[in-house]
Amino acid sequence: MNNQFGYPVFDETGKKVLTTTDGQYKDMLMNITVYRMGAGESKEFYLTQEEQAILLVTGEVTYKWGSETRTVKRSDMFKEGLYCLHVCKGTKVTVTAAADTEILVEATENDREFPAVFYTPENCSEVLVGENFCDGTARRIVRTAFDYNNAPYSNMVLGESITFQGGWSSYIPHHHPQPEVYYYRFDKPQGFGACFLGDDVFKIKDGSFSAITPGKTHPQVTAPGYNMYIAWMIRHLEDNPWTDRIDDPDHLWMVETPIIYR
Repeated sequence: MNNQFGYPVFDETGKKVLTTTDGQYKDMLMNITVYRMGAGESKEFYLTQEEQAILLVTGEVTYKWGSETRTVKRSDMFKEGLYCLHVCKGTKVTVTAAADTEILVEATENDREFPAVFYTPENCSEVLVGENFCDGTARRIVRTAFDYNNAPYSNMVLGESITFQGGWSSYIPHHHPQPEVYYYRFDKPQGFGACFLGDDVFKIKDGSFSAITPGKTHPQVTAPGYNMYIAWMIRHLEDNPWTDRIDDPDHLWMVETPIIYR
């Protein structure tokens, strides 16, 4: 049984569990599940002790919470920005699909109450990183929905990275004391890459995930011809929120100053 990398599949209801707080990957301190939905299908999400973030990976959905309703469409997560609803405990959310859709739900315990926030490409950070670094081999797009800077009331972080074919992400190698989960998709189902967790290496496949334990460096690479999508989720620790990366000093020779983005 491996506690660093997983290759889960969708069950007959369209549910794929990545991590749970009482399962094999409990050290991630998060409940993370991916759902496939067909046109006209609805799912309700309600947690009494956990905050949750519901990310539209691809498809078209209507989010309903309280008196609010938002309908959004995302045809290509490689080219289009993210949509994500973030709510505190005790908030009921209904998601209804208008077409074939994939959503990801990240949840963790949080006693705080806070207003729901709906993140869109207009209010999320999106930066191009590494364009002039190592001949562009670590060039990628990094999107951040929320972290400690804009949601200090949350116990989670959520964002996305797009790694261009043949390129590296989470580079230079770095680590942090907070646990992190990566969920991978490729622009073609046969796409593949490699994930380096400390001294261990795992094959990345479409729909796989990595469970990054505290202190493990975690650079990633995708094969030529295949662009790689990563949804990344970090769990803050008590009195120790994630605010920055710790670059591996062995590789700092490549840069004049440490890289400040993922």
